[in-house]
Amino acid sequence: MQENLSEPLSIDDIAGFAMYSKFHFSREFQRVTGVSPGRFLSAMRIREAKRLLLTTDLTVTAISHTVGYNSVGTFSSRFSASVGISPSDYRRFNGFVHSVKLARKPDTGPGSSVCGSVTAPEGADLGLIFLGLFPTRVPEGKPVSCTVLPLPGPFEITGVPAGTWFLLGHSVPGHACEALTENQAVHVGSLGPLEIRHDAPVSPTAFRLREMRVLDPPILVALQRVRSKAFETDIVRAAG
Repeated sequence: MQENLSEPLSIDDIAGFAMYSKFHFSREFQRVTGVSPGRFLSAMRIREAKRLLLTTDLTVTAISHTVGYNSVGTFSSRFSASVGISPSDYRRFNGFVHSVKLARKPDTGPGSSVCGSVTAPEGADLGLIFLGLFPTRVPEGKPVSCTVLPLPGPFEITGVPAGTWFLLGHSVPGHACEALTENQAVHVGSLGPLEIRHDAPVSPTAFRLREMRVLDPPILVALQRVRSKAFETDIVRAAG
């Protein structure tokens, strides 16, 4: 996938390269990564677009073609939905956003809470730790609720609406100024699906960070500057 992001790859193409049947490959890929091959490929294309926007002078149109989109409009819509801002704004703000928008409806009520403790490998090079609840295993778009921790330890995410969510987290090394770029020992974690009900308490959750692997879904959501701002002002969740 990584070597052919500009090509119109089909599941048949990828499965054939792996010498699997399409159906068996799709099942095994989803079992190992947690997402379908097509969804993973789409996420890789958006991740590469993020990198190109920050490291090259290519136009948005050229980047859209480079990562396999024939329509710049479709690319821009997909990018905005996944990252949280448009490609041009992502470049203009150097990969940062200034406010977290939560995917909560006004009539969802106060919500429940998810709590627990974050652990990480000894000696891990961590920055601020972002934890968010998302509808899929790909950290993209708007979390339903989130929090930021300065260090591993206890956490609580409040205002969680009823539903089925995945608890996803990541931490970028502090020396990287919170930016998600290549060749960094980013630490990630994932739990779920978690069933949240307003009439039943949620048991404390043990959440372990580990070094990101090639089969982990790419981190698409742009939250870096928000995390720094949240830490500075002790506001760890913002709604928009």
